[in-house]
Amino acid sequence: MSLMAEQLIAKFHAKKAVVGVVGLGYVGLPLAVEKAKAGFEVIGFDIQETKVDLVNEGVNYIGDVVDEDLRVMVMEGRLKATSDYSFISEVDAVAICVPTPLDIYQQPDTSFVELSTRAIAKYLRPGMLVILESTTYPGTTEQLVKPTLEEVSGLKCGIDFFLAYSPERVDPGNKSYNTKNTPKVVGGVTANCTRVASTMYRAVLDGEVHEVSSPDVAEMEKIFENTFRNINIALANEMAILCNRMGINVWEVIDAAKTKPYGFMAFYPGPGLGGHCIPIDPFYLTWKAREFNYHTRLIEVAGEINNSMPEFVVERISHILNEEKKSLKGSKIFLLGLSYKKDIEDYRESPVLKIIEELEKRGAVIMYSDPHISKCKHQGRLYTSIPATSANLKKADISVITTDHSSFNYEVIRRSASVLFDTRNAMKGMEVLGKYYLL
Repeated sequence: MSLMAEQLIAKFHAKKAVVGVVGLGYVGLPLAVEKAKAGFEVIGFDIQETKVDLVNEGVNYIGDVVDEDLRVMVMEGRLKATSDYSFISEVDAVAICVPTPLDIYQQPDTSFVELSTRAIAKYLRPGMLVILESTTYPGTTEQLVKPTLEEVSGLKCGIDFFLAYSPERVDPGNKSYNTKNTPKVVGGVTANCTRVASTMYRAVLDGEVHEVSSPDVAEMEKIFENTFRNINIALANEMAILCNRMGINVWEVIDAAKTKPYGFMAFYPGPGLGGHCIPIDPFYLTWKAREFNYHTRLIEVAGEINNSMPEFVVERISHILNEEKKSLKGSKIFLLGLSYKKDIEDYRESPVLKIIEELEKRGAVIMYSDPHISKCKHQGRLYTSIPATSANLKKADISVITTDHSSFNYEVIRRSASVLFDTRNAMKGMEVLGKYYLL
């Protein structure tokens, strides 16, 4: 091991290293708080001044961060935020936690990673560790980040500085696993890069740190995780469509299948996929596969099935209203839940937004209730949440459970909705007084 690696590892063990986090969103802020709680001095970087100001005021805006943890870390001076990237020169290690969306052609948009890398490269100094955490396609760390850091700084990776990839594994709303205790995968450009990065994570996190042979393996591992979920959810969704046509309860089918103690893992259907991982990450792999003259057929078919679910939900709503001798046009549709999964405030890529678009195209009148999202701006329109009270439920021609938030009063819903369409099986085991339909 090089002397430079030994010195940085010693700093991590002694909690004397200053660590930076670029991007203070759903991944970056929880990581920054955990690093500060572990005893490190942390500097958070973000181009959005609003986020910087909120962090420096100790005001939390991320559901997976405990408000008091952030406030205490800021008050004690262990965590501060800035939009001035020249402070990169003061850190010993920095993690890149910025978005990697898809562009309009369903191709990876690495512009945020590129901008962050260039900002870091300007202030990179010997002995520093750089870790990319943003989900991306295999090759990003070594083919995009490494050349930029070397070209701008004039330093050599593995000799003058250390570089690794360690994918974020944030699962918003998960009550059992969070940034602190979720196992971490680390792949460095060189063996020393891996050792240095792993040492830092072991000094911060409780979960296992699993070392792999290269950044490529770690990058592929992350995409494999989310592709696995994407494909299995697509299978559950396709089963739901088929079971609906056959008059079979898909939820009962899944409950029966999961009694098998081996060879089956339960995935559930729903109104579609949302968030910034499962609906998007597999397309990084689809795009990269073209470089190797390979067509990822299964991934693309799964994407088509999952992307079609909002339209399937709208068709079901239309059919249910027809049974009530009502037209979709002019009907009041009360959507219960706007976020893409239960008990979170995040509605990025939420399938409920697509459902709203399709319903409004057909002339429906939309109301929504979400205890976590008071207002939502989408395609130039502002939507405001209303409470899921008995009076509001009774105003609707049909109420649709689109997100199964724990804080909904399902007893009120059970008693008050005259027509209820449940896309999440949220009413399982409850007797609904009105007409009740399952996905």
